[in-house]
Amino acid sequence: MDNQNRRTVIKNLLAGTAAITASGMLSSIKSSESQPGFTPLKGNINHSVSPWCYSELTLDQLCEVSKGIGITGVDLCGPKDWAILQKHGMHSPMCNGAEINLIDGFGDPQFHDTLVKNYTEMIPLVAQNGYTNLICFSGSRRGKTDEAGLKNCEAGLKRIVSIAEKHHVVLCMELLNSKIDHKDYQCDRVEWGVELCKRINSPNFKLLFDIYHMQIMEGDIVRNITDYHQYIAHFHTGGIPGRHEIDDTQELFYPAVMRAIAATGFKGFVGQEFVPKRADKIASLRQAIQICDV
Repeated sequence: MDNQNRRTVIKNLLAGTAAITASGMLSSIKSSESQPGFTPLKGNINHSVSPWCYSELTLDQLCEVSKGIGITGVDLCGPKDWAILQKHGMHSPMCNGAEINLIDGFGDPQFHDTLVKNYTEMIPLVAQNGYTNLICFSGSRRGKTDEAGLKNCEAGLKRIVSIAEKHHVVLCMELLNSKIDHKDYQCDRVEWGVELCKRINSPNFKLLFDIYHMQIMEGDIVRNITDYHQYIAHFHTGGIPGRHEIDDTQELFYPAVMRAIAATGFKGFVGQEFVPKRADKIASLRQAIQICDV
């Protein structure tokens, strides 16, 4: 067998295996709507999902699955993905593609020129496709004090915030934990992120409040959401510990968290970003949406 044929056979075998796995996941959700007790969602929370948690599915398949559950957005998608989302009538509530990575961010001036170029090019594309939120990161601390990190982020972001304002795009810095998952990440506490928002002083710079990460770092989730909701553009979920299902196997009571979010008048999206531990991942996703449907 020549190399070309070998590659074709291997590709087809892999595609077949993926199709079998995906087919099982798709049949799981397609059958759910005929199950007793299936009811439409209340509509108080806008739901989205992160593709990296469901790597067995193509983006097309994830869109199909998500629509069947009542999810209307897919997070962390860039220009190469938007046509697929649009084909399925799905929104992109948290766009990506301008960042370098999670560790080389606005907190370090050596990356500012690259980031400014990336975001200057990406912001208009986000707007042209009808989207609003574009993710960004502080990057690693690298020995910097809180104040030094704030000053660096402020300096870098102020070079692009007027572009975001012009195109009605919101730059969203994600809050990540530096204790377990992202060692040395600087924007790891709500009050640090809020202080940066105050210094930028623009409605076009806000926070991506990752509930999983902030529960690890400081807890007090409901109070922080209530007190700082005006600085939050998007939420992510995840079970604690482990970042698995958000049911009663973990420590947070997500219905109370969702009620707190809804009580603020929040009209953005809550993105499911947990990694299912159970074999039926779509059942876990469906359950998470039901838990958050307050």
